[in-house]
This record gives sequence, C-alpha cells and structure tokens, in this order.
Amino acid sequence: MLAAANIREHWRSFLATFLAVVVGVGLIAATILLYDSGRPRPQPRVAGAPVLVVSDQARDQNGILRDRVPWSEDEARDLVQRLGAISGVEAAIIDRNFYAQAFENDEPVPDEATMEAGHGWSSTRLAPYELTSGRPPRSDTEVVVGTDQGKATGTPLAVGLTDDVHIYTVTGTIEGHGFYFTDAEAARRDTGVTTIGLLASAGASIESITDRAGSIVGDGGSALAGDARGVVEPAFVTHKRFLGAQLISAMAIMALFTTIFVVAATLALATAQRRREIGLLRTIGADPRQIRRMVLGEAVIVGLLGSIAGCLAGCLAAPAVLAILYRLDVVPPGSRVIISAWPLLTATVVGTGTAVLGAWAASRSASRVAPIEALLDAQTEQRPMGRGRRIGGLMTFGLGVVLAFVTAVGAADRRVNLAIATSMCLIAAAALLAPIIIGPAVRLVTAPFARRSSGAGSMLIRAELLNATRRAASTAAPVIVAIGFAVLISGLVDTMRQAYPAEITQQLAGQVLIDPGNAPGLNDAVVRENPDGRASLPTRLFLAREDNGTVIDGVGSRDPRWSKPGEAVLDTVMAEFLKVQAGSTVTVRFADGLGAQLRVAEVLPPDQARGSFVLSRETIREHDPTALTDNIFMTADQMPATLSAGARLQNAEQFALEEYNTDAELTDSLAMMLTVLAVGYSGLAVANSMAMAGYGRRNDFAVMRSTGGTRRQLLRFVIGETGLLVLIGSALGLLATLPPLAGVASGLGAETATPVSMHLDSGTLTWAVLGSLAIATAASASVTWNVLRPRTA
Repeated sequence: MLAAANIREHWRSFLATFLAVVVGVGLIAATILLYDSGRPRPQPRVAGAPVLVVSDQARDQNGILRDRVPWSEDEARDLVQRLGAISGVEAAIIDRNFYAQAFENDEPVPDEATMEAGHGWSSTRLAPYELTSGRPPRSDTEVVVGTDQGKATGTPLAVGLTDDVHIYTVTGTIEGHGFYFTDAEAARRDTGVTTIGLLASAGASIESITDRAGSIVGDGGSALAGDARGVVEPAFVTHKRFLGAQLISAMAIMALFTTIFVVAATLALATAQRRREIGLLRTIGADPRQIRRMVLGEAVIVGLLGSIAGCLAGCLAAPAVLAILYRLDVVPPGSRVIISAWPLLTATVVGTGTAVLGAWAASRSASRVAPIEALLDAQTEQRPMGRGRRIGGLMTFGLGVVLAFVTAVGAADRRVNLAIATSMCLIAAAALLAPIIIGPAVRLVTAPFARRSSGAGSMLIRAELLNATRRAASTAAPVIVAIGFAVLISGLVDTMRQAYPAEITQQLAGQVLIDPGNAPGLNDAVVRENPDGRASLPTRLFLAREDNGTVIDGVGSRDPRWSKPGEAVLDTVMAEFLKVQAGSTVTVRFADGLGAQLRVAEVLPPDQARGSFVLSRETIREHDPTALTDNIFMTADQMPATLSAGARLQNAEQFALEEYNTDAELTDSLAMMLTVLAVGYSGLAVANSMAMAGYGRRNDFAVMRSTGGTRRQLLRFVIGETGLLVLIGSALGLLATLPPLAGVASGLGAETATPVSMHLDSGTLTWAVLGSLAIATAASASVTWNVLRPRTA
C-alpha cells in the first residue's frame, strides 16, 4: 500500500521510468509479435495435403541444420507405395521442385521464386489447384502455368531450364504460381526426393496418418501436420525470413539493453532524490528490509503498468514496423501481423522484470539511508558510487577488453556478433563507471574556464556536477548508449565496405565474366558455348556421419587439373574436417540420393576461387540435374564475340563491386533503422532524466532565485550543464566502440589479406550527438522554465 501511495504522491518522479518501460516494452512486444507472425506456415502450394513426409536435415560444418538428405528414386518409390497403403490415405504424391523461368525477347523474366518454380503435374493436387482454362500437360513439350504469367492456352512459351531454353506449349492455366510439367519430365529434371504429400480420405484421422507415416519413414525423415508443414517452403522465403529475424532480434536486444540501463538510471535518480523522505521513514521505525520492499514494490507497479501500456503500443506499432520491413524486402511475401497471447505475456514479464532488476540496486542504496538524513536541509552525495557498482563496472570492462581481442582473431561469421557483444560490455561499463568518470571529465573540460575566471555560470556548472555525479551519470547514461550504438553500427558498415571491395579488387583485377543477368545462374548451353574460363558448378554433398549426416558445398570443375571422374580435390581445411588425406576415400551422397566413393587425389591450400571440395563437372551434372553455374570467369583476351539468351558480359571487378554495393545498400538501410531506434529511444530517456532532475531541483532553483539569479541566467546554467553532460556522454559512447571496431578491422585485414583501417561515419556521429543534444536541451529548458514559472495562489 505504501508503494502505491508513493507513486500517487510522487508520480512525476516515476513518470520517466513509466515512459521508459512503455517504449521499451512496446518495441519488444512489436518485435516478438513480428517474429511470431513470421514463423513458417504451410505454403499455398501444399496447403491441401494434411500430412507432409520430409527427409531429415543434414548439418553443415558449423553444426547448423541445412539441406534435407534426398531419397533416391527407388527409395522414394518404395516410400510412396508404403505410405499410400496407410488406412485413410487417398494418395501419396512426390513433390518435385526445380529451376524453371520464363523468357521473353531472349531475356529471363525476373522472378525470385525461379529456383523452385518447376513442378510435376501431380503436385497440383497438394494445393489443390484447379485449372482455370485448358487441360493438363500430356507430353514433354507441354506445360501448365500460373495465371500470373499472362499466357493464353495454346500459345508457345520459352522456359529456361538447367540445360537450355526450351519452347513449350501452354495447355492450361491455374491460379497458383509456377510451371507444371508432366510427371515424367519433372522426374528427369529433379531426381532427388525430399517431400512426399499425403492426401487424406474424408473422415480420416490426420493424427493416426501422421503417426503411421512417421513410423514408416523412421530415422530417415519425419511426418508433419498442421503448421509444422511450414518448413516446406522455397529457399528465397527462408532467406528473407532469416534476414528479417536478424533485424528483429537486433531491435529486440537493443530495446532490452537500453531499457535496462534507462530504467536503472531513472530509478536510481528517483531514489536518490528521496533520501530525506526515506530517512524520515527510517526515523519512524522502518527497517532496511521494509525500505527495499517498498522500492521494489514501486518498481513492480510501475513496471506492470508500463508493460501493459507498452503491449498496447506494440500492437499498434507492429504493422508500421512490418511495412518498413516490407520496403527493405526482408520478410516473406504475404506476411501479416498476428496478435497472439504469448508475445504480449513475454513482453509484460520482460518489462516488469526489467523494472525490478533496475530497482534492485536502487533499493540497496535506499536501505542504507540513515535516519539522520531526514534532518538535513541539503542533499549531498556521500560517495559517487557503491562498491558493488564499481566491481560490476570493472568486471564488465575487463570482459569487454577480452571480447575485443577475440573479435580480432575470431571466425569471420562470428565477428559482427562479437563486435556487438564487445560494445555492449564496454557501453555497460562506461554507464556503470560514469559516476567516477564524470568528475575528472568535468574538471578537465571546465579547467580553462576556471583558470580564466569567466564568470559564476561556469563555476556553478562545475560545482553542481562535481557535487551530484550520480545525477549527472544518470543523465549521461542514455547518451552513452545512443552514441555508442550509432557509432558502432555505422562504423561496422563503413569498415566492411572498405575491406571487401579491396579483396574483390585484388582477386578479380583484369578479369571479365559472363553473368546470368535476371536468371539465378547460367544453363549448360551457355557453358558449352564458352569453353574457356572458370565455370564452377555448385552442388550439395551429403556425408554419412554422426547426427544424421553432414552437408558440404561441392564444386564441379572443368579444369583438367582436378576434374577427373571418381576423384576429388580438397583443401586443407576440408581435409582436416573430414579427417582424410591424399589417397583416402570419401563416401558421399549426391543430390539424386545416390551414393558414391570418391578418391582424394590431392589436398591443396585453401583457394576461394577453386573451392574446398572439387570434383568433375560431369559427375555433378550426372547426379544433380538442378544445379546452375553461377558465372564464367575468364581473362580479357578470352571474351566471346556473342552470347546466348539472357547472358551478359561484364568486367568482373566492377560486377563484384556492384553486387557488393547492392548488399551494402540493404545493410545501410538496416543500420540506419537501428541507429534511429537507438538514438530516438535514448533521446527519450535523456528527456526523462532531465525532467526528473529539473523537478527534483525546485529547492535549488529557489535558492538561486533568492540570491538574485534571473530566470534567463538559470536557463543558461541548465542548458550549459546539459550540453556538458551530452558532450561527456558522447565521448564515452565513442570510446566504448573503438576497441570492437578496431578488432573488426584487424580481423578483416587478416581475412582479406588487404590493409583495413577502422572507419567512423562522421555524419552519423554528428547527427546522433546533435540529436541527443537537441532533445536534452529542449527537455531541460522546458522543465526548468516550468519550474521557475510563478505560481498563482
């Protein structure tokens, strides 16, 4: 009851904490809602099959689940017979997916789904798709297409496949997307089977069919029903979901990290401003345990109310965030916000828990208030910070230094995450140690003014900040977070933009390439027409190992040095991973589900252009009819005079740089979004802290007014104090990001074998500092003006 009464009485002191929780929980709720809404759900193309039987996934070299291990034609045929015999199963249908793309005027029609747009006619039953016109295909030169192709029945259609561009006759149209060939044609184009759809009879038990199918497939796969069928989706959808999940996770982590610090800082400041009140409670008999319970009770109430309001704000903000993600093209098509209970409950628990966690340190400080402080007129800090905070800050700083070193020597795929973790530690350390850092910083910055005797204003600012370092640290903490994240994110992008183009320039200088243009790859006809140059044919190879197998990248080469049938050339990293050496034998399963033994002919040093597991191009094409050649690289004197439909000749270096710049534009957009989020949220926290401090200093302002200070002088004093704190906070935030950025630059330099220096985006740093300064100045001036305004009786 006392906690609730305190909140009613001192609502202005708790308003900053409430708003911080609302914004933080709103962001967390919106991101969790989007994450939950973006979970894989059954694709329309297989939505009519209540049960999907899929092969098991293999793990890559990092232990991450990737491609599904294909069944061979014989294995799939046997499974279809056994699955079709299950009671209640009307039909068991193999679902095939392979590259197919429409061509118009000898150019491929852009379509992000082309790699899995080709299917057999039987797959239409899995939707089910009904013909909107015409009839099914009856020969290998006929095809049924989706109405989105805009083709009428009976018209010819050029379709690009892995071997060449073929002319098919459109015999019918359906509402679904894609190209539907005869089952025989599809079986030739896609020989490996990973998915079998089961159609159920009317009234059949789906649960019983799922259980029986699961027992039939055994350890080699699983039977899926309901939303679990969503794992069967095109690769481009999975990739977009991955990109969106990365951004959403970054937003959630940043919101949580910032909320904890903002809430902790505002609660610590609010508690410090009530020391006389707490001393009075001690005087009338309240023991330290009761004081701690009171402060924690206040945090629970404020956190719960703020979390409820934040969940409502998150529900309203989620569609807007989804619209931004759509513009960035990092969400699957057809995504929509689905409001469910668990994201909101999770956000509420996180918000309330964050408030309690932030109040824990404040409650310990409050419990140590002596009763005598109720009699003190002036509020002075006994010491800048407690022992626990000092130890925690130093330990966090030490962890950040260790992580900075690990960032420099860590693996490339973990370097960005390590840099973010390093910055979080150093930013946290700067915020924790701010009370003892701000004193020397204030003395350093104000020393020139003190020596010049430039007036009472600078002297008053210096004395006030040195006397109230905890309050100053609470104000500077969100600035540290805002500037730190802004500099880190923009610096990572700029540093990587310098490194990778330098590596590309070094590798591809003087070369040209044949590029597929709007197609995902080059077909075999283009490769045959250009016998010169490097034409790598990528595939996936499956190895019989622990944990249901391992999948690795295989490369088909036409270089006579390592393209002998029955042999493979490995680099030293792959050989060490497989624990083999030259002369050993490796057993692999190809994309068609068939296995073979390959002799390791050579083990060579790593070469990105060659590949880590190289075998003959003919071997890969024999077992993987769906593979496409990425590009053909050649020297300038090998340039062809003419090219096949859709292929383009480009300068290799320029092409690689343009491709990198395309990715960099997306990265820039994502970085800007995270930067605006960090600066905006931290700006709100600065405004809250300034408002709390202003209302808590009524008595100080009254004393200054009584000694002759004018309203304008006091405004200048407050604005000067605010500017100095923003300057110090910005410097600390900048310093916290330098070690991880230096580690990233060092690691990139070693990885790319080119000199890479740390880069800072001066534009981002400038607007982040000016934005924080503008928000803080406006908040402090507004609150001070309101406090100094004459009150009418």
